[in-house]
Amino acid sequence: MVFWWRNEVLPGVSVAFTDRDAGNLALHVGDNPGEVLDRRIRLDQAAGLGVGHFQYMDQVHGNTVEFIEVHGQGPTADAMVSRATSVHAAPQPLAVMVADCVPVILVGVDDGNQPIIAAAHAGRPGVASGVIPATVAEMRRRGAADIRAWLGPSICGSCYEVPAELRASVAAEVPAAWASTSWGTPALDLPAGVRSQLAAEDVAVEYSGECTLENDSLFSYRRDNRTGRFAGLVWTHD
Repeated sequence: MVFWWRNEVLPGVSVAFTDRDAGNLALHVGDNPGEVLDRRIRLDQAAGLGVGHFQYMDQVHGNTVEFIEVHGQGPTADAMVSRATSVHAAPQPLAVMVADCVPVILVGVDDGNQPIIAAAHAGRPGVASGVIPATVAEMRRRGAADIRAWLGPSICGSCYEVPAELRASVAAEVPAAWASTSWGTPALDLPAGVRSQLAAEDVAVEYSGECTLENDSLFSYRRDNRTGRFAGLVWTHD
């Protein structure tokens, strides 16, 4: 199984999340680069991209959002937005990599009912600094309306233990992220924080995945800090 979850969310627009069976998709975790690139190609093929490729990012736990017109070297950013820029073009297929952070896929349409898509990396610093509102704002600046969101698997609030000072700092920016672990210590609930930010932007959440730490079929940095990365994906097709 390459895809943990996959669905055609609009006619001609699909969203998916991979799992361990797709293998590690990151180039920065000490894996063999050739093998990583081979896995990415197999993923392109499994999604039916033909000669196309998913666009990846150099993710840095920030809130920079880049607009992607054509496939190229991955931008240093934590979110990407794409839409067709001409009659003969299509939005670029987008990918976000995680191993406990929240992979967020967003899809909207313009006034001609053409898709505008986005992928965002919502880790603790990104949630606190507003990468999700920034992504929604860029989509709307590009003409998107009726935006909806899909949240992939990520570590849950019952498992993501943090120091009390860190919980207080993040919750001061995103109150919904305040949580306690199942054993009673301070924690952060990043999916809840993301959902609250999306609700404030009037973006409906269509799917929210399960906990990465609790599921051995998914990569988890908290479970094993030498681990791979799975991906959240969005692409258009015939």
